[in-house]
Amino acid sequence: MSSSAKNILVGDIGATNARFTLLSNGNLNAIRTFEVAKFRQFTDALAIFIKEYSRETRIHQALLAIAGPVKGERVALINSPWVIDIHELQTVFDLQVRIVNDFEAVALSLPSLTSTDLTEIGGGRPEAGAPMAVLGPGTGLGVACLFDRSERRVVIASEGGHATVAPTCEREDRIVHHLRKRFGHVSAERVISGSGLENIYQAIATLEGLAITPRNAAEITENALSGECQLSRQSLHAFCAFLGSFAGNVALTFGARGGVYIAGGISPRILDFLVRSEFRKRFEAKGRFRGYLEAIPSYVITHPAAALIGLKSLVAATA
Repeated sequence: MSSSAKNILVGDIGATNARFTLLSNGNLNAIRTFEVAKFRQFTDALAIFIKEYSRETRIHQALLAIAGPVKGERVALINSPWVIDIHELQTVFDLQVRIVNDFEAVALSLPSLTSTDLTEIGGGRPEAGAPMAVLGPGTGLGVACLFDRSERRVVIASEGGHATVAPTCEREDRIVHHLRKRFGHVSAERVISGSGLENIYQAIATLEGLAITPRNAAEITENALSGECQLSRQSLHAFCAFLGSFAGNVALTFGARGGVYIAGGISPRILDFLVRSEFRKRFEAKGRFRGYLEAIPSYVITHPAAALIGLKSLVAATA
């Protein structure tokens, strides 16, 4: 993709929201957000965005970050029926399109984020030149790692959210055992995501023999933060503990002495709760490697459009 184009459409396509904007002369314009569930297919939302700008601007190039494994020219989202087909976009919209994984884009944003875009939760100082890991619970659970060398930036995108979850105490053993009966394989995403929070809520209720009111992740979170529902609060505590354990595993896996960054839509909404939770304790609780983890800083990304910042940097790198 040529980086000399005056206007490039950039998009962060998740299972809940799709965000589009134009990158004009190296600057991001206003972001337009679409709720994925309100559109039968990706092209329906894209057509609206392009129509809004087509009177003033001709758009011939697009760079899209997609919540799913990127292989080939046809990419299906993991937690949505949407499919992004490069050939279709070229035929229908006359767009030259490049697709990357959404957490590859978030990873690329890390060097550009400032202290106002982050909230630190424990640890020491990031080691210059060391790997930087990012993970994020939202509709799903994304994982990636950035190696920021002076000569180039390299991202390892992954599907680490689908690795098997590792319970670390008797209560988590019981929760995972219960979920194994439902799903067979229990990935980290089954407990560390929006649907994961719902799974935890239902599992605890069943294990404790409680009659519950069905609630979605947003309702569980709201009731936990307000203190109105003890079960919701227990569920959110368990969610944060699972997240901390998994984040520590990611740090060890990548040797992420440059820091571990928590992205996604959930963490900024529960920021104060997360800071007071067992997140950091679980992050560091790795036996003989506790000292190794204690030195690694962890952050919550509070910037609302980190993936788009990452796409901007990717365009600049091809200049």
